[in-house]
Amino acid sequence: MSDLDTRPPELALRSLDTGAPEELLLTARRVYLGKATEVARALPDRSIRMIGAWCFLDHYGPEDVADGPGMRVWAHPHTGLQTVSWLLAGEIEHRDSLGSQARVRPGELNVMTAGRGIVHSELSPPDKPPVMHGLQLWVALPEADRDGPPRFETFTDLPPLSLPGARGQVLVGAVDGVTSPAQGRTPLCAADVVLDAGADVTLRVDPDFEHGVFVAEGAVQVEGTATAVDQLLYLGTGRRQVRLRSAGGGRVLLLGGQPFEEEVVMWWNFLGRSHAEVAAYREAWERREDRFPPVVERGERVMEAPPMPTVPLKPRPRRRVLP
Repeated sequence: MSDLDTRPPELALRSLDTGAPEELLLTARRVYLGKATEVARALPDRSIRMIGAWCFLDHYGPEDVADGPGMRVWAHPHTGLQTVSWLLAGEIEHRDSLGSQARVRPGELNVMTAGRGIVHSELSPPDKPPVMHGLQLWVALPEADRDGPPRFETFTDLPPLSLPGARGQVLVGAVDGVTSPAQGRTPLCAADVVLDAGADVTLRVDPDFEHGVFVAEGAVQVEGTATAVDQLLYLGTGRRQVRLRSAGGGRVLLLGGQPFEEEVVMWWNFLGRSHAEVAAYREAWERREDRFPPVVERGERVMEAPPMPTVPLKPRPRRRVLP
């Protein structure tokens, strides 16, 4: 999925020594993807810009798309990152410049590695189900991988999580002793957890990771903090377990990762290491250079990049220190 903000902020992300476990509640902001789809964007936030290498989190729906167009994200470029698509309901068609054409469906994880450059589109098919609901994430690639070849993968046999009062799937890495076939280029984890009414569960996690819990449905007590839909509770590092409780039931996405030690600049759909690099990516896209092949053909409908900022993109701290 693209970032369609026509005036995207400049973001420079740094590693952070978070120290002792903490609880910082963040509320996602509302952003439109074109004219059709409104999303709640939880990452990057002005306070916390990354959780491990997870650097972007959009939550869309649940939305009734029976009589509407559904998702309309036309062909657009990416560099230096992975997109991770996870649907809770509905179907979306993914196409990319590698020739990949896949239906994104609930229960199946789709990971697109941009590397040095890729172009893709995400569109609701004509025979789409009536409800669309999902999560779109980005992962920053480390220096060793960011200029590598692009790739698209679908994981259809994700391992289940099963706890008294809760069930789910491990999407990436390992959570509570369950390991997914999808692994990050840096140490990462992610799990989708559905909580029954009255659930009180504890998930074992890696204390070297920083973690966050995003609520997609219901209301959930995450550790000591009441967390509602479209809120993300940042938990820092140093935890060996995460406790989740819900009186009426809910659904959460647990994210974690080893704090990312590299500075990156994120602007529009590009991850780079400097203003000059990001500007060069934008120019390559405008010129339709070989770095960004077409999804179908050069006459296809595409998203144009917004203008570069009038001042150079400068580093910002990975985390804003609040008074």
